[in-house]
Amino acid sequence: MENATEVKEFILLGLTKATNLRVPLVMIFTLIYAVNVIGNLGMILLILLDSRLHTPMYFFLSNLSLMDFCYSTAVIPTVIAGLFIGDKVISYNACAAQMFFFATFASGEVFILAAMAYDRYAAVCKPLHYTTIMTTGVCAGLAIICHAGGFLNACIHVGETFSLTFCSSNKVHHFFCDIPAVMSLSCSDKHVAEMVIVYVDTFNVFSALSVIFVSYVFIFITICKMRSSAGYQKALSTCASHVTAITIFFGTLIFMYLQPSSSHSMDTDKMASVFYTMIIPMLNPVVYSLRNKEVKNAIKKLGEKIKLSLGLRF
Repeated sequence: MENATEVKEFILLGLTKATNLRVPLVMIFTLIYAVNVIGNLGMILLILLDSRLHTPMYFFLSNLSLMDFCYSTAVIPTVIAGLFIGDKVISYNACAAQMFFFATFASGEVFILAAMAYDRYAAVCKPLHYTTIMTTGVCAGLAIICHAGGFLNACIHVGETFSLTFCSSNKVHHFFCDIPAVMSLSCSDKHVAEMVIVYVDTFNVFSALSVIFVSYVFIFITICKMRSSAGYQKALSTCASHVTAITIFFGTLIFMYLQPSSSHSMDTDKMASVFYTMIIPMLNPVVYSLRNKEVKNAIKKLGEKIKLSLGLRF
């Protein structure tokens, strides 16, 4: 790649040029990242420690939390460092690495959301056969497919982007090395690379959405047939949270990536990117888990154990 380009580093222009916003943004992003780390890693730890949460639903939630933590970590610390130090230069290889890790885990989240929809379908529509459908092997296989799909998708995206020649401007009109922002700097013909990425993303997004849509059609039909108000409310509550998060996540991805770079407005893209790189990973533990009674009970139980341990120690 070094022989194919004269650009050795990129300059991230960031969210805004206003210097008076630097300190407030550092404080806001640091708080968001702290909540992100505590929420997602805390959720993984809670699921590991509480045997009552060793079910397929929480297995997928732990994978979702891991992906949220990883892809936000690929972006947010770099943004905070750039604002705090004022150095927004990122090397060519570091830019490629950031894009790769972000694409790996963000793409993996697309697939894990589809796997979660299938899990909800099995739980709501096939409750008597749920344990035989969602076995340990099936859950592990689905998780491996999700992670492998994210890895393969990232390889295609980064390979197509950095196969281009960068020989003029190195100023990335973004706060991280996002694919459309970096690709727009290329001085070579990028039509083929753009089309490959659009087709791959379209296939991935709509394949996942098809699984989600079909699953929820059957879930909706089953909920409508329920006679128990308690079962109806429980199923509806679980699905409503999932559908809300899916709408936000997929809506942002479709807006960002399923269009040629010539149609992009970078300022608009940056605002949308804040949602899926920072806000969505921070909110996912709340949307998916903290509203759940089982998780609340597990948190209370863990809190009581910590208090008891501290009381015995002191």
